[in-house]
Amino acid sequence: MTEGKESARDSEYIATRITADGAEGFPVESGRYRLIAARACPWANRALIVRRLLGLEDAISVGMPGPTHDSRSWTFDLDPGGRDPVLGIHRLREAYFRRDPNHARGITVPAIVDTTTGAVVTNDFAQITPDLSTEWRAHHRAGAPDLLPAEHRQEIDEVNRRVFTDVNKGVYACGFAETQAAYDEAHERLWSALDWLEDRLRDRRYLVGETITEADVRLFTTLVRFDVVYHGHFKCNRHKLTEMPALWAYARDLFQTPGFGDTVDFEQIKRHYYVVHSGINPTGIVPGGPDLSGWTSPHGRQSLGGRPFGDGTPPGPVREDERVDPAHTPLG
Repeated sequence: MTEGKESARDSEYIATRITADGAEGFPVESGRYRLIAARACPWANRALIVRRLLGLEDAISVGMPGPTHDSRSWTFDLDPGGRDPVLGIHRLREAYFRRDPNHARGITVPAIVDTTTGAVVTNDFAQITPDLSTEWRAHHRAGAPDLLPAEHRQEIDEVNRRVFTDVNKGVYACGFAETQAAYDEAHERLWSALDWLEDRLRDRRYLVGETITEADVRLFTTLVRFDVVYHGHFKCNRHKLTEMPALWAYARDLFQTPGFGDTVDFEQIKRHYYVVHSGINPTGIVPGGPDLSGWTSPHGRQSLGGRPFGDGTPPGPVREDERVDPAHTPLG
């Protein structure tokens, strides 16, 4: 964030990939890598969901920065001594500088760090989750779902492109618009896309096919933050999510599915947006609402059919050391 300027997520990522064949110097190897993913961040939330759905907890450890940060980077203030217990660092930028001492781009999450060197391998969030689905297959749990089924891959990619441009990024375009014209254009594009999604989800349980896919993961992380921060904080206020029947039921369906809602910390989400975005919220006051109890109400989406995990099974219980604080979620 730079005061007085639009906020823009750095789009020049460290694009190195971790692959089964190690073609780029980083082979898939259980226990070698650590995923750094703040619960507050929607882009990092994707990786947390996919890691849990695929059962990669034993293969890839996770470090979670706190919900707030300054211009220098995310910090591990939730950990004892304010340091990541595996990497031993206080600020995420230390791992970036170990990769490149002259790193001048964004210090973003999610990032995957090589624990043998303490250096970031990649922060290419758009590629991280597909690679978890494809390159890490040897370490998937028994019953892991196929989030990128080949027969639907083209449609998934098409849906993802519009969701990313007009919804995932669209809320930010509204929130950080510097002129009325820019805001009006972003607001129109956002709601055109949300109307399209509302229509698409009236008679189908999931975005593509009959099972949960990467497309659902990518949309969910924006929807789950919508009424909590985007509606008011980012002025995306034509309607609340709770006023869009199909999208609201769809979001609740996913939230109540193991692997989705159990990764969501609403309190951290609110603290991140309302405290870090001082240009939008200079007082730093974090609102007390909204009421979250509706997230656990019946959604009725089973009547549309579909099989959430296809031929697979739900993930097991969340590990005790990775549980969301019960005070920060309606799941308790």
